[in-house]
Amino acid sequence: MTTGNEVLLVALVDLSADADAGRRYEDAVLALLGRHGGELERRLRTGDGETEVHVIRFAARAGLDAFLADPDRAALRAELGDAAPATRVLEVRDV
Repeated sequence: MTTGNEVLLVALVDLSADADAGRRYEDAVLALLGRHGGELERRLRTGDGETEVHVIRFAARAGLDAFLADPDRAALRAELGDAAPATRVLEVRDV
């Protein structure tokens, strides 16, 4: 359950451009969460391996903002170029 300033996200990650490169990118980017107060709660993958679903919680919105602005994250994305996964992020809440 989210409380106070926590932010709960669901990310839908399309790996179809290059699934292996996309998974490596996601591994590296998800490893950055902790430095911003974020935590990966669940990482799920479809049977065809082309889509992942991530449930991510940040202790505060400031952590999410810092994660999005993280220069290491930006560098990883730039390095991958056109093979970078397309991601849709939804802010959700417990009901």
